[in-house]
Amino acid sequence: MSEIDYLTVNRANWDGRVDIHVASDFYDVAGFKAGADPLRDFEIDEVGDVSGKSLVHLQCHFGLDTLAWARRGARVSGLDLSEKAIETATALARECGLQARFVAADVCDAPAALKDTYDIVYTGIGALVWLPDLWRWAEVVATLLKPGGFLYLSEFHPVTDMLDEATGSTVTADYFDGEPHVYDEPYTYTGSERLTNTISVQFQHTLGDVISALAAAGLRIDFLHEHDHTLFKRFATLEPRNGRYQVPEGQPRIPLMFSIRASR
Repeated sequence: MSEIDYLTVNRANWDGRVDIHVASDFYDVAGFKAGADPLRDFEIDEVGDVSGKSLVHLQCHFGLDTLAWARRGARVSGLDLSEKAIETATALARECGLQARFVAADVCDAPAALKDTYDIVYTGIGALVWLPDLWRWAEVVATLLKPGGFLYLSEFHPVTDMLDEATGSTVTADYFDGEPHVYDEPYTYTGSERLTNTISVQFQHTLGDVISALAAAGLRIDFLHEHDHTLFKRFATLEPRNGRYQVPEGQPRIPLMFSIRASR
């Protein structure tokens, strides 16, 4: 599938998700407006104090996490493929009285669209599967970073995509399958309201691909942490525990998420 095809298809798909997600319990926008923080504890700990720092959130959707960093004192920008998402993010920032800049563009065009550099590039949580070329993405990240700045990426572990959804214990897919996958799914991940544009194109990347792309772009890997928890019931056997989902106690653990910090 050509570049213009996947961009057009995915933009339409994500445009259709915005209103559904804003209204969903999953994102709890009302709670955010009342002061709730959607950021994950491990992200807050690993990123550290952002007060007074410039931060850009790539693939920011409608800006909830972006604005959470603004509440923590960062000077934030957000970029997303969906113009509908960016319009919603801008309106949400205004309603919450938060300073933020939101720009609609493909992530590969981020340097030209943003025309700025940052102390922190923040991204992840389901973002990488929408990118066909991690090497190009890593170059964009490096271009956006100020000297001494860092990328922080938290993401679902690619190992989970090769395991069966019922138990997470049987290999059912090829870990090294790098071909585009076209999906026709009538619902998004937040609920039952039907999407208008149901087709999406996604790309599988190994953990080695992520690390190698960042290294090739000249970034230094500060840490790679693999986590035994995730944010949703990825497999039917996972149990909720302390606001996260994990394998039942006493059973062998597998990596469910990972996080990377890489510095320029």
